Amino acid sequence: MKNIPQRITIIALLFLLVSMLEVYGTIMNNKLLEFIFKPLITVVLAILYLVSVKKRSFWFVSALFFSFWGDVLLLFPKKFFIGGLVSFLITHIIYIKIIRGFFTTVKTKTVIYAAIPFVVYFSLIVMLIKENLGELFVPVIVYGIAISTFGTVALLNYIKNKATENSWLLIGALLFILSDSIIAIKEFYFSASILQVLIMITYIVSQYLICKAVIIKHNH
Repeated sequence: MKNIPQRITIIALLFLLVSMLEVYGTIMNNKLLEFIFKPLITVVLAILYLVSVKKRSFWFVSALFFSFWGDVLLLFPKKFFIGGLVSFLITHIIYIKIIRGFFTTVKTKTVIYAAIPFVVYFSLIVMLIKENLGELFVPVIVYGIAISTFGTVALLNYIKNKATENSWLLIGALLFILSDSIIAIKEFYFSASILQVLIMITYIVSQYLICKAVIIKHNH
């Protein structure tokens, strides 16, 4: 038991190393580094979670599992974009379920107020990319509803309890939404190499913050 904090520190440092190598690979357009380290992001996070908590959540491990497959499939966006979309859709649905379990019922008015910024933001993104969506219009709309709901429940959770871990959870959700938004812009509006770097940085930080928040929640 005495070695657990040391193991957590080592795994956290490993996550940092994996993340840095993935971002470096993205910046340098080194496909080998991307193929090796992108899937490892959620693998190392899963290990970090499992080592850090006393009572392990099947649902959180499942969310990381589907994130892993989303990462793998989106290494080949031309062939498996829909597959990656579905994997991350499932991830978001699981995150919604997990976060919803952290707080009690809230007033309908509060839910509406919390949802407004995400609905407006999602609508603006759709307006920007809709001309290029084609047959992907419906899947993207469904995905957008899921990420908007994810953001809304994270905000409601923070409104109910402004604890530090809830702020991490909210920031993680916002960064995840930002990462997904940049993917949408890159795929359906205009492409630039810097966008892929921003996608990875926001995604890595978001997953880490969500994991860190959930670890604290599950150790209470």
